Amino acid sequence: MRPAVALVAMLVAATALSQFWRAALGVIAPELMRDLALSPQMLGNANAAFFIALAVLQIPLGLLFDRWGARRSVAVLCGAAVVGALAHATSHSATQTVAAHFLIGIGNAASFMASVYLCGRWFAGARLSSALSWVFALSQIGIFLAATPLAFAASLVGWRWAFVGMGAISGAVGLLFWLLVRDDPPDRLRPPRPAEGLGGVLSGLLEVWRTPGLWHVLAMHAFAYASMATVIGLWAAPYLADVHGLDPVARGNVVLVMALAQLGGILAVGPLDRIFGTRKWIVVAGAIGTISILGLLALVPGLKLWAAIALLVGLCAVTTYGVVIVAHGRSLFPEHLAGRGVTTVNLAQVFGTTFLPIVTGAVIGASSGGAAPVPELAYRLAFGTIAACLAAGLAVYLFAEDLPPGKLKG
Repeated sequence: MRPAVALVAMLVAATALSQFWRAALGVIAPELMRDLALSPQMLGNANAAFFIALAVLQIPLGLLFDRWGARRSVAVLCGAAVVGALAHATSHSATQTVAAHFLIGIGNAASFMASVYLCGRWFAGARLSSALSWVFALSQIGIFLAATPLAFAASLVGWRWAFVGMGAISGAVGLLFWLLVRDDPPDRLRPPRPAEGLGGVLSGLLEVWRTPGLWHVLAMHAFAYASMATVIGLWAAPYLADVHGLDPVARGNVVLVMALAQLGGILAVGPLDRIFGTRKWIVVAGAIGTISILGLLALVPGLKLWAAIALLVGLCAVTTYGVVIVAHGRSLFPEHLAGRGVTTVNLAQVFGTTFLPIVTGAVIGASSGGAAPVPELAYRLAFGTIAACLAAGLAVYLFAEDLPPGKLKG
């Protein structure tokens, strides 16, 4: 029990840090744009740089997980997060900000997939979705920190010192992860992790990419989490500032409520696959709900503040089915390909969370014509773009085979 508790606590800490950095730009976006002369496009690029770093490292991380294990990978990479946080704190240009977020992305690249990989080892079978739901739900602590606390800290000591503090916390988490986490539970044999030559590496990767049903899961995973992350992590706060005139702390309070809604949604959706005996149709229902909410934000002009907040909070509550997609993807692969399999699945999510900020930043920049504040129509077009991308992913996923709990295709 004690090793399992330590494992879950450190997975929560590592994923919470990743959640913080994913959302940190959003709440203080107006201040960053002012202090660093960032355009909407450059703000989107800085946010995307984090996810580009994740994308670059996903395949190498899969190999490291299968060869070294997750413990060593997460602990070592946290050092890059410390360097990136300090670089961001001392940034004075858009280029420096983008580079800093790329480094922070490297430092957090292993966190989420370590959770999937290690929970797959410690909480296998039908317990996987529930275990992941608890880890990912509690990781919302990171978004809480990136909401009102970050806004308050930025107002009190400035956003630069706030980032210095988060860099120190990143270093502490990396050290504790190394000391407390174990890759394998005491009651399970350690899987063979032989050194592979180039031929073995390529053969394993080819086997992963040839897995039947993989592309249906990738299409859905590309935009499921990304649709929510792009809103809460990037455009919700600027939208509330430009369209509804909210100050930093008020924006932070809204983002905090959005994060609470996401936490509740993740805990609620976690056991649903065991209750209903399906994963696919839980995902389909969640995607339809998300598209509907984004459609209202895009199509209804002049929303009252209460209605806008209700839709943003509702979006975060509904868009929590990503944990079920992750469990669906993990069930596609045998144990010896688990690391490469889950990081390949995560590559789709990284693509979406890179692609949507860049595209929506371009949409807002082009439709606003550089106006300040950004007009409501520009944000509505961005919300519509996200909905269209998610709908395209859903159209492909509808042809996926359902793999309910306990059914392991690999």
